[in-house]
Amino acid sequence: MIQLFHVSKHYDRRTALSDITLEIEKGEFILLMGASGAGKSTLLKLLIGAEQPDEGQIFVQGRNVSKLSPPEIPYLRRKVGIVFQDFRLLPKKSVFDNVSLPLLVQGATHGDIRRKVLEALKAVGLDHKKDQYPLGLSTGEQQRVCIARAIVNGPIVLLADEPTGNLDPDLTSEIIELFKLINARGTTVLVATHDPQVMAQVNRRVISLNQGKLHAQPQIAV
Repeated sequence: MIQLFHVSKHYDRRTALSDITLEIEKGEFILLMGASGAGKSTLLKLLIGAEQPDEGQIFVQGRNVSKLSPPEIPYLRRKVGIVFQDFRLLPKKSVFDNVSLPLLVQGATHGDIRRKVLEALKAVGLDHKKDQYPLGLSTGEQQRVCIARAIVNGPIVLLADEPTGNLDPDLTSEIIELFKLINARGTTVLVATHDPQVMAQVNRRVISLNQGKLHAQPQIAV
């Protein structure tokens, strides 16, 4: 599903990632752990083609991401959903319109947009708030809208960059349970976090980064 071979990324004199080799199988739920600056966000950017590695190769579902041309990147992102810590919702657009954006970009029909948006909102428990605006939602609800937007295309991979960083412990538990439900439906999930509560709740394979280097990969707990 996801393969990295000797991947390194440098910014001026700073090394963000150093010689990373790992494999994530279809249907896994992976935690990418590490302190701030460990390289977690850089790794996620590489997986969606937002950054290019300086060394090594990256494959997502058999496609070499590091060799894709700029026009090919949007097609990759139709298969990879991403959830950001800072939400990135458009305040003057309704919940429905925010979630529909990926479908509008790819030219989906009005009927498909309505059906898929309502399905995504129902999956995160917010179909009753489709006509509200982000500023009228709680922090947890805003994050759920972000998750709906990330899954509206039916991605094969869902990436989340510190998705609970702005949430209290109770909301963190709710969001992680939602990711687990999405994973149970067959989506490969990769969550970048430094929150030990998330690690305790998920109890799946952990990939640890320490100053850009792969630190440990404990096996899935049985």
